[in-house]
Amino acid sequence: MNRRKFLYGAAASAALLPSAPAQAPAALKGRLKQSATLGCFGKMRNDLEAVCQLAVKVGLKGLDLVGPKEIPTMRKYGLVPTMVYGTRSIPDGINRTEFHEKCEKEVREGIALAVAEKGPNVILLAGNRRGMPDEQAIENSVAFIKRVIAEAEDKGITLCLELLNSKVNHKDYQADRTAYGVEICKRVNSPRMKLLYDIYHMQIMEGDIIRTIRDNIQYIGHFHTAGNPGRHELDENQELYYPAIARAIVETGYTGYLAHEYSPLGDPVKAIEQAVRACDA
Repeated sequence: MNRRKFLYGAAASAALLPSAPAQAPAALKGRLKQSATLGCFGKMRNDLEAVCQLAVKVGLKGLDLVGPKEIPTMRKYGLVPTMVYGTRSIPDGINRTEFHEKCEKEVREGIALAVAEKGPNVILLAGNRRGMPDEQAIENSVAFIKRVIAEAEDKGITLCLELLNSKVNHKDYQADRTAYGVEICKRVNSPRMKLLYDIYHMQIMEGDIIRTIRDNIQYIGHFHTAGNPGRHELDENQELYYPAIARAIVETGYTGYLAHEYSPLGDPVKAIEQAVRACDA
């Protein structure tokens, strides 16, 4: 038998053998509780039932940045509202006193919803600088938080000030560095005042992600992820290595949520599966 006949015969014999059963995906370690924003699901976000079904399938514990209209469907699937809307405007935030009355109404509504649906966090947005010095903005922000922090403490809800980049996505946003947010937390001095540490945004502004997380974990109440550059999938086309970041977070003893917040370029199902695996420390 020559080589070509042997190979053909071997291939034909192999084709007659029963194929091996497909292996089930390995169970998640689950030491880091994960959630996601609706934007991670692409066009699927318009079908909340499908989103919730997929979220449960891939191992998410909740959905992030949600309001009253999403809650009933989420409740059917046992998904937690991991970050409830408080203040709604990125530019018109808590750094300026003229917005405090509006922001207070929004935050109190957010606290009430979080309590009703067993959500742990309510988001705060700092606002744009518009020429305001950081020290004045910090004083104004602290004054605002002190208007609502007693209710947050009483209800067991954590207020989370989001850190965003002012270089690419949110020009002029004031809370664009970790130190700015940490100073506000220190002055408020409450276990219910923390930061929403957005890894994508702080990679753009500061880098040194793991060291910064370790040094400031006592002030961090929530995390967001995305690939940089582009704010897309957590794949090999971006520069952040999320398995190491997730391990570092777990090693601090952090018990809160990490939520994915990106816009997928490709298949959103594959993207969310990949993101969950990458952050399963």
